[in-house]
Amino acid sequence: MSRNGQQDPTHQFRTLVEKAGRKFARVRDLPAYGPGPGTTRYLAKVFKSYMRVWRYQQEHRPQLVGSGLQRWEIGDIASRIAQLYFGQYMRTSEARFLLESFVFYEAVLNRRYFDSPGADLEESKIKEWKIVVQEIVRFVNADKAFPNGRPSRYCAMFDTHPDSLPYVARFHAKKALKLHDAILTSYHRNEIKFAELTLDTFRMLQCLEWEPSGSSYQKRQNEPPTNGDLKEYSATSGMIDLNLAADMSDPTLPPNPKKAVLYRPKSTHLLAVIATVCEELPPEKIMLVYVSSFSGTEVSSVAESSGGSRRFSKNKVSLATSSTQNEFLAHIDNKKGYLSDYYDNSLCLSPHGSRGSNNLYPGDLLPFTRRPLFLIIDSDNSHAFKAERGEPCALLLSPSRPSFKSPRNLDESVHGSQFTLFLTAPLLAFCQMVGVSVSDRDAEVYDEAEYIIANAVAKWEVMLCSSTKVDLVWAQVLADPFLRRIILRFIFCRAALTLFHHVESKEPYLPACLPHLPEFVSPDAEAVESYICRLASHLNVSDCFDSTSY
Repeated sequence: MSRNGQQDPTHQFRTLVEKAGRKFARVRDLPAYGPGPGTTRYLAKVFKSYMRVWRYQQEHRPQLVGSGLQRWEIGDIASRIAQLYFGQYMRTSEARFLLESFVFYEAVLNRRYFDSPGADLEESKIKEWKIVVQEIVRFVNADKAFPNGRPSRYCAMFDTHPDSLPYVARFHAKKALKLHDAILTSYHRNEIKFAELTLDTFRMLQCLEWEPSGSSYQKRQNEPPTNGDLKEYSATSGMIDLNLAADMSDPTLPPNPKKAVLYRPKSTHLLAVIATVCEELPPEKIMLVYVSSFSGTEVSSVAESSGGSRRFSKNKVSLATSSTQNEFLAHIDNKKGYLSDYYDNSLCLSPHGSRGSNNLYPGDLLPFTRRPLFLIIDSDNSHAFKAERGEPCALLLSPSRPSFKSPRNLDESVHGSQFTLFLTAPLLAFCQMVGVSVSDRDAEVYDEAEYIIANAVAKWEVMLCSSTKVDLVWAQVLADPFLRRIILRFIFCRAALTLFHHVESKEPYLPACLPHLPEFVSPDAEAVESYICRLASHLNVSDCFDSTSY
């Protein structure tokens, strides 16, 4: 207490920081998907605690600085608030939370809160921050885009094609499904990531969001803060405009699909999340599941449980079995690998082993095909998921091997997955495949290349949306802008990889889709092949492709 009976500001501030810190530690254990009412209420309490800390240090900053408040302590509070906002963005996919997070992270960076020579940071925190910086540098270097390149998010200016709008509006499908939820996960050895966000999941996450493009998307510049006249960054400044994010939002956009990004999950965890989303999926909505990984180990036992599944193998085992069991195993053999198709091949989801709950099997996903499902498998073992025979669902499968002109690009741990890149940044993927680097051409060349791809996609979009020969599985999702764009980019990807010159059999280098798309968008269709040839000619890489159209 101070001499006039009031609470000492320094003591009160420390008390508030400790209380908020205890609540923050509990938030880390909350799931990043399906926040129930209890979770939402608790998150609100944590937000309230830290905003109270933040405002308190703003209102009492002279006294706190005088009593020894350090810049790094302000930075630590700001970074935790940024983490809370980012976590809420990951739970809800609401862009406003991402913008709030950006405001605080930008302040931490620009004001160099952690660069002070007197910063009394714990040694463990210093090591953690160094690792984060190293990961971000590697991440940014791998995710280099073209100068003035088009955004990864869905942008009405670039991704909406006026000629196809009438066809989309009166589309013939019996019912149109809109993307409501997406579950994204990836695991590769030595994959590029920062924190728990991998490069592949980051690219897919960006691909499933709206790009702010309205007139309100204007970041204020050089305006005085509303909470005081101090705007210096050299002292212990804690003045961050809490209203800035509201001025950066775009209210004209529809809500983003909800996304759950899972980092190296056990298959049981992944399946639990899928089940939760399925249970809460509204009518006329569809769920997207994206898995990027490498093949797991084949099963070598009679039966092994994982995530509630039972997997049978045709291999003999040294177990004493009854005649009934032998008859049953013989029956399995006679089914021509019926169960083996589901459970002999798998994807590895984590570095903790290649068996059991670390693997995802095609059969694990069968129950979820009862609800509308759009499945993307990016793996050298993606072909195993052709065995999926549940209710009809949209299925995009990557090639088993990437295609590159230069052998040095074969290491996908440097650039991320080629298939995912085709689905999220098709021109960049095309240029990497043919060995054209960002610095090899000027901006006008890339602008024309983007124009060629845009014209191709616009034409294919009209063809698909005006046709009555499109399988219902695809027809009912073409009205959704995100899924329609992924399908069109898959058509581009498949055509580019099919026409690309391979010195051996093409089959391992080609993606697949189930059910099949119409023949008029196949790689050898004139409406498709001509655009690949035009793009290759524009970039002076026609020698990389096999085509009769040159």
